[in-house]
Amino acid sequence: MRKKAANLPKPSLGNSLEKRLVFGLKTHVLNQQTLAGQASYSGIGLHSGSKVMMTFLPAPPNHGLRFRRVDLDGQPEIEAVVENVSDTNRSTTLSKGNVKLHTVEHVLAAFAGSGIDNALVELDANEPPIADGSSLEYCRMIESAGIAAQDEARETYSLEAPIDLQNGDTQMTAFPHDRLKITCTSAGGNGRFTQLFSVEISPDTWRAEISRARTFCYYEEIEHLYKNGLIKGGSLENAVVIRDDAVLTNEPLRYSDEFVRHKILDIIGDLSLIGRPIGAHIVAVLPSHAANCEMARRIVAQIRKPAQAAQTFAPPTANDQQPKVAVEEKAAESIVQDGAQLDVNQIMKVLPHRYPFLMVDRVISIDGNHIIAQKNVTINEPYFQGHFPNHPIMPGVLQLEAIAQVAGILMLKKAENFGKLAYFMAAENVKWRKPVLPGDTLTIDVELTKSRGKIGKAVGKCLVNGEQVSGALITFMLIDNDES
Repeated sequence: MRKKAANLPKPSLGNSLEKRLVFGLKTHVLNQQTLAGQASYSGIGLHSGSKVMMTFLPAPPNHGLRFRRVDLDGQPEIEAVVENVSDTNRSTTLSKGNVKLHTVEHVLAAFAGSGIDNALVELDANEPPIADGSSLEYCRMIESAGIAAQDEARETYSLEAPIDLQNGDTQMTAFPHDRLKITCTSAGGNGRFTQLFSVEISPDTWRAEISRARTFCYYEEIEHLYKNGLIKGGSLENAVVIRDDAVLTNEPLRYSDEFVRHKILDIIGDLSLIGRPIGAHIVAVLPSHAANCEMARRIVAQIRKPAQAAQTFAPPTANDQQPKVAVEEKAAESIVQDGAQLDVNQIMKVLPHRYPFLMVDRVISIDGNHIIAQKNVTINEPYFQGHFPNHPIMPGVLQLEAIAQVAGILMLKKAENFGKLAYFMAAENVKWRKPVLPGDTLTIDVELTKSRGKIGKAVGKCLVNGEQVSGALITFMLIDNDES
């Protein structure tokens, strides 16, 4: 179990206090921080039910937060950035290639709330130990290890313009603010346990007001979660269960409004995937991991806009005199690369498809042979006129087409494929699980499994709110534009 941390003396912060500016009771940390030592804890994963050992380790400046799977060959690492988010169904999952790590949000919240910028988390399983369902145990680990200031300056991004997001029942808005503040409303079915809480996040408020709030679920959800292979390690030791108007727990509620405070805990953890502290007031109604991570993506996009604008308005160089086709191919080469995020205008520079058959609105992440993209399904889609009148459903074959188009984008990472078209040849193991309706955001997750000559194979799946709605193994052939 965890190395004893209870009743520990207050950890030494070295010279970190000299690196702060104090305004009344509010403290701004000017320099990056890491752990002064290491700490370990052993427990079980909430969803996997497997035993896991987790160790927090210091990391150098600008390292960020990373997870290392010591149980796998080569001990691969996954950076805690929103580009690596692959699933948000009931928790936040990070992936890099075939390596996955589930339910990372409570650990990330502990680091973000405590002001830790750089740390390495070692695990010997695919999920951190859930402990008591809050971030309290992880805070104790940080206290046990201590906090150390580093020489590099901390770069906090202050939001420049509001960002509004609607995702299913979730409404989130981010407003400019001088530090991170979160105002959240949560509620169950029929308005049960509707709660509101607002807090400005600092290490002190994090520790006292948020860190001890435990995860919770509704009794009627439990059977569904078990059938879907989740909460295998769940119990009243690590979660609060709501049944009708009763609260089932092995101890009294830690806060009278513990449920909404845990939602704020999740928001803090998911927003840490931006990769740096932010100054923003987040107002969230019925938040979810999917919406939290989408807000993180939109904030990252705002952070990157000034750099993109600078490139757009830069004076022309000698290279700008190249022939138009060569310039377009060079543009495609520069945007289809690992770590890239593409908007629809960039996608149309890569794919030849146009209205009404362009099935991709944005690319969220590209990493090796893995790509994640999105399609916003609106009632204005022309196929809804006949599929079906008064009961609009996105045709399943168009979901397959979306998978093929996203796979085509991934193929264009290779320079020799520029200007080519991807033709469908076969689709195997096709499954449609749930209907896709107007207002849904279709997430298209594709992994290229084979690329030899003109032939490519890929495994693709479409998801809505983190739940898979379709999937297939597709085979396609690349041809030159002039052959079509």
